[in-house]
Amino acid sequence: MEFSLKLQEKTGKSYLSYSSVKNALTDMRAFELYMAGKLKKESPALTFGSMYDMMLFEPDKAKATYQKIDHDEIMEKMSDRVKALKNPKSSSEYKASVQQLKTDAIEEGKHLVDESEWKTAFFMVKRLIDSGIKDEYLKGDYQVEFNEFIDDIPVRGFFDCQGQYYVSDSKSTRSIPGFRYDVNKFSYDIQAYIYTQVAGLDDFFWVAQEKTYPYPVAVYKAKEETILRGKFKFEQGVEKIKDWLFLDKPVVNDYIYEEI
Repeated sequence: MEFSLKLQEKTGKSYLSYSSVKNALTDMRAFELYMAGKLKKESPALTFGSMYDMMLFEPDKAKATYQKIDHDEIMEKMSDRVKALKNPKSSSEYKASVQQLKTDAIEEGKHLVDESEWKTAFFMVKRLIDSGIKDEYLKGDYQVEFNEFIDDIPVRGFFDCQGQYYVSDSKSTRSIPGFRYDVNKFSYDIQAYIYTQVAGLDDFFWVAQEKTYPYPVAVYKAKEETILRGKFKFEQGVEKIKDWLFLDKPVVNDYIYEEI
């Protein structure tokens, strides 16, 4: 409990997440900013990933959350001058129409997304369903929140899917062959360790899918050594956080040194 109280005192949060540990492992400055809510990264990839997950696990909620931009419908309302332009989307008239759609969406509590992005996510999910992967590796309780302890360390997060015998996580990726390297690069192995510990299950799967047609899919099971590597990284990150909390000074040698 001492760790939790000290963390609350210094950061305003009494728990760690996969992302906070990952940031601490790399750079304590990033950890501080993340815990203060100043490291939020907005990007098209993250926006798409959130929509994709919601369409996969909570389709009715996705329909209520997102508003599609229908470019053909917008063009029908444009003046003849704009319709005749080589690039009508760059015109002030077109941009004003899109801005009005954004304003209307915000007032309705919705997020505006391009129709092409919506269709991509729709067909990605369709392939997961048609292939049987959704029923095989993404069947269970969705978006399950947890607040637990790993030893004396409080952790919080969400399972994409908690099945009867496994935990699984969906990932959109640029490359199926490259995803195995992303697991180490982005420390998804920390996620696998935390989630299996909290769920009390041995099996963890990533369901990775490319965003480009025909939306190939791969299922990767975390090997025991991958989860152990995640455990090692988790413990390294926690030790850095403990030094920062209890020594009350910057972590010594807070930079990466490696011979390559």
